[in-house]
Amino acid sequence: MTHFEDLKRKIESKTAHVGVVGLGYVGLPLVVEFAQAGFNVTGIDIDQTKVDAISRGESYIQDIPTEVLAPLVKSGKVKATSDFSVTSSLDTLNICVPTPLRKTKDPDMSFIVNACQELAKHFHAGTLVILESTTYPGTTDELMLPMFQTAELRAGEHFFMCFSPERVDPGNANFQTKNIPKVVGGITPACTEMGALFYSQALDTVVPVGSTRVAEMVKLLENTFRMINIGLANEIALMCDRMGINVWEVIDAAATKPFGFMPFYPGPGLGGHCIPIDPFYLSWKTKQAGIEARFIELAGHINGSMPHFIVDKIQNALNDHRKPLKGSSVHVLGVAYKRDIDDVRESPALDIIHLLDKRGAKISYTDPYVPKLRADGVVPEMCSVDPETAAASADCVVIVTDHKSFDYGKIVEKARLIVDTRNALKGRESTKIVRL
Repeated sequence: MTHFEDLKRKIESKTAHVGVVGLGYVGLPLVVEFAQAGFNVTGIDIDQTKVDAISRGESYIQDIPTEVLAPLVKSGKVKATSDFSVTSSLDTLNICVPTPLRKTKDPDMSFIVNACQELAKHFHAGTLVILESTTYPGTTDELMLPMFQTAELRAGEHFFMCFSPERVDPGNANFQTKNIPKVVGGITPACTEMGALFYSQALDTVVPVGSTRVAEMVKLLENTFRMINIGLANEIALMCDRMGINVWEVIDAAATKPFGFMPFYPGPGLGGHCIPIDPFYLSWKTKQAGIEARFIELAGHINGSMPHFIVDKIQNALNDHRKPLKGSSVHVLGVAYKRDIDDVRESPALDIIHLLDKRGAKISYTDPYVPKLRADGVVPEMCSVDPETAAASADCVVIVTDHKSFDYGKIVEKARLIVDTRNALKGRESTKIVRL
């Protein structure tokens, strides 16, 4: 029996032992889906606190309730470890580690490299390895493949290697790991076939593509599309602000067109791990090929300038109320990067707080999902406070993240001045409301 036939049999019979490296917002949901599909799954992470939490059956990911994880741990379907030597007993490996940008906006591949180096020490024939971390086209075949392939172990024959971009949208109740279509591309056609077979055991829809580079490019196109269109919406907002036009009314009216238009909305800036970062992987890669990614660079500049624009907006609003920004109390509503989640990665709220702090404002914040901000050199250490009490005492309230749990009626009633960056107060009219 060939390695292909043997692994195919294990996957189809669900006797394959699944491994997931990196137990964050991508890895842990994947662990749960394959365990619920009937596989035994081992999660690997260098963060011992995550390993210990999973071993206790406790979830630290908002989209995975503890009551879902705990029975899987208790039954033995899910295990967690920081010991990479378990790789020797695993049949499949999904790599879901961070891929941040350096300050110079070039990719930091250290997490992928370190994970692959550890896995390679215990790698064996008959294994399917899939990279899910977002990265530049060519990572899988240029960087990963040489770390696993030898004269005795050849991809497509002795082992199988693919790329499959994660498409997780934290906090999205309608689309989660199971029902988001899964793109997968392999080093060889046999690799693609094996990757597609694997995902089809636990996920609703699998979309095979012709190569790892196509799959890598798919994710970058998706997020670059969104980043550039948000950049356009932000630029339109800047234009409308200068001309005294309500940008939200403009977009809502344009969205009534049944073809040729897709609404994107302005805001205080981009946040999260994907949208602000992924397009620059593409920009970095294309520069190596002598191509300038002009749209990406321009949209990045516009989106990156929005926190500065919002702080200017706050300062001008206070001036109209005969108050200087310096010494005024400004209360920030919402610091997570988007509505109804607990993730502050790349959140524009942090930039806004930092800029307000530099200009001498007295800052407080409320976020039901983020009870504490730790000092990190950008923002001071702060704790979330009662929103209505803070609104009543603040010189200005700024809506940065429009969580559904905020009682906007009471906040408008008690606040003296509100700067709304998210159109959270749509339909409310008051001289105290200043809109983006």
